[in-house]
Formats: sequence, C-alpha cells, structure tokens
Amino acid sequence: MSSRHRRLASLTKVLTTHVNAARHRDALSLFSRMLSAPDLPPPTDPSFAHAFPLAIKSATALRVPRAAAFFHAFVAKCGLLSSPFLASALIASYGAGASHELARRLFDELPTRNAVVWSAMISVHVRAGDLAAAASALDTMDVAPTASCFNTVIAAVAESGEHPARAIEVYRHMRRVGVAPSFITLLALVPACTAMGALTSVKEVHGFAVRHGMSSRSHIGSSLIEAYGRCGSLACAQRVFDQVQDRDVVVWSSLVSAYAFHGHAEVAMSLFRQMKDQDDVRPDSIMFLSLLAACAHSGHADDALQYFDVLTKRYGVEACGDHYSCLVDVLGRAGRLNQAYDLIRTMPVKVTAKAWGALLAACRKYGEVGLAEVAGRALFEMEPENAGNFVSLANIYSGRGMHEDAERVRREMEQRGVQRLPGSSWMIHRKSSC
Repeated sequence: MSSRHRRLASLTKVLTTHVNAARHRDALSLFSRMLSAPDLPPPTDPSFAHAFPLAIKSATALRVPRAAAFFHAFVAKCGLLSSPFLASALIASYGAGASHELARRLFDELPTRNAVVWSAMISVHVRAGDLAAAASALDTMDVAPTASCFNTVIAAVAESGEHPARAIEVYRHMRRVGVAPSFITLLALVPACTAMGALTSVKEVHGFAVRHGMSSRSHIGSSLIEAYGRCGSLACAQRVFDQVQDRDVVVWSSLVSAYAFHGHAEVAMSLFRQMKDQDDVRPDSIMFLSLLAACAHSGHADDALQYFDVLTKRYGVEACGDHYSCLVDVLGRAGRLNQAYDLIRTMPVKVTAKAWGALLAACRKYGEVGLAEVAGRALFEMEPENAGNFVSLANIYSGRGMHEDAERVRREMEQRGVQRLPGSSWMIHRKSSC
C-alpha cells in the first residue's frame, strides 16, 4: 500500500469516528478536504469508495437538500457505482429523502446487485410504508438473501401492528430458503407473536431460541415472558424467567406484568420483594406500572399508595401521567372515589383522558353521579369524538333512574355528530407447528 493510500485509510477511520459520534458537520468538512488533498489518491480511485458512504450518511442525517442526487452524479462521474456499499448508501439516502421512485430507478440501473443493495432497497420500501413491495422483493431477489433482508421486513410488519401473522410467514420463508434467523430476527418476531396471541407461534420461536442458545439472554427472555403472559401461559413465562441468566429489571418487570395482567397480585408483589434483594437491579417506571396494575386488579389500594411512595421517594422513579392514571384506577376500583378525584386535582403532571376515564368507570361501578358528571364533562372536551364517554355517562344516569338526564346526554352526543362504532372481533384461523 502506497503512502497516499495509507493516508486515505487513516483519514477514513477519522471520518468513521465523526459519523458514528453524530458529528456530521465535522465529517462533511473533513470529506470535502479529502477530495482535494494533494497527498491523497483522486476521488476516482476505488479506495475512495469506502469514504463516500460515510459522507452520504452525514449529508442525509443533516438533511442537506438534494444530497442523494449530488452524490449520485459525483459518484457516477468517478466511476464508483459498481461498489455495492456505495450504491446501497445512495439508495438509502434517496429513501430517507422520500424519493422512493429515484431509489428504485437507481436500483434498477445498477449493473450488479448483492444482498447489501437488496437490503437497502427493501428498507426503502419499508420506510415508504409499502410492506407489500418489501415482502415481494424477498421473493424476487436474484442473489442469496441474508438475515438482514428478512429482519427488515419482519420488524416492519411487527411494528405496524397490522397482520402480525405475516411476520411469522416471513420467518418461516426465511427458514425454508436456508437463512438462519439471528438474535435480531427473534427480537423483532416475538412482539408479532404477542400481538397475535398465538401460543403455538410463541412456542415455535421459543424452541428455535432454545436450540440455538438464545433463550437465556435477557432481551429475548423478557420478550418471551411477555408473550407467554399475554397468551395466558404463566407456567411457560415462569420457566423462561428461571432460565434467563443475568436478569435485569426488564426481565423482572416482564414477569411481574404477566402475573399482574392475570390478577395474581400476591405473586407479582412477592416478585418485587425478591427483586429488591438483588443488589444490581433497581426498579424502573415499567416495574412501577406493573405493580400498580397488580394492585388495581386485586383491590390493594393501600399497597398501591405505599409502592407509589417508595418508588418515587426511595428509588427516585419519576411518576408520569400513566402512573397517576393507574393510581386513580386503583383508588376508583376500591371505591375511594373522592380520594381518586383529589389525586386528579393535585397531580403535578398534566391530567390525561386515561385518568378521567378511570374515574368515570369507577363512578359507573359505584353509581356516583356527581363525580361522574365532572369526569364526563372533562372527557367530552378532551375526547370530543369518543362516543364511549357519552354512553358511559348516560348509562350512569339511567342506572340511577335519571332518565331525562340520560336522554339529554344522548341528544348532546347526536348534536355533536359523535357516532358509536359498531362492535367487532377477530380470530386467528391458522395452525402452526412447534
């Protein structure tokens, strides 16, 4: 390697450091100097192809106008488009700038495409919200796909919340073509199984994780615990928990949430007491919510108040609107409506519709009209299109024999043009093997 190329390699490392540290202006400034430096090879040299993607990434991050088009023209002039890493960087830059069609045009014009380029194009489809095109690209690849290609689609499907079963189908396609799912694959896949509530799919993914030594890792373990909990299999959730090594607060919180979700408050609170004995684990806001939810389902209002005090004062966990809303729910379920209302009036954070909704639900349970009116009016302003709030208040009036007031709320609902949504349900009609 010549001294000029060694100098280029050294500066490219500095450029990489700038980009990784998000010092994008420094990166572009350095790259600009590199282009005209007399002691470096010219930009047409193939070794410059390693520096260009870094500069493209920084320009994209800074949202430099027409950055992708500028670099595209410059790279084409230098004859470096044959570099798959440079081409994929340009495709990603076009996609980030909402130039989906230009990214596709560049992709189609490339003389050669490897899995890195395909992965970049699939990511652009995902970013544009075209999951069908992303999935179709997996079926039309003219090179051997990598796990990254599949991971992008699986993660996008899982995050979209629409048709989560599609994520399982992509995973099985991945297995059929001989691509080994990675740790990232499973992290993206388990939430889709959770959304489906399909126990067989959770077991299928869990089985793969066990066979490949991934199930004992905390990130996968916490996801599996949550998935089993949502599917109602507490025994499986507990089994995963017992096998996880180096349990962090997320793993503990996942199991506490699973038991709380199914009304096992005593077990949830016992787990918290066990966790407190771990020197390297401190409760966080998620654990906080899980404990409050456990107290809500079991009617342990005094325990909830105690946890609220301990977690905020002793552990320094900052209570947010969700925590206060959950505490209102706990107090309301226990029939302590005035205390719940006082909490709403004095909470130091912005009162959410969730808090008022919890109070309104409690008022309906206990037939409390006065506070129901206060909560209902607050909700009418915060959620003017939510028919459920109007219906709840009207039902509370009806339950107390106040039919004229109930009719008045229904008329107000009609005058505001609020429509009741029809009920719906869904089911999974699919078999999957473990």
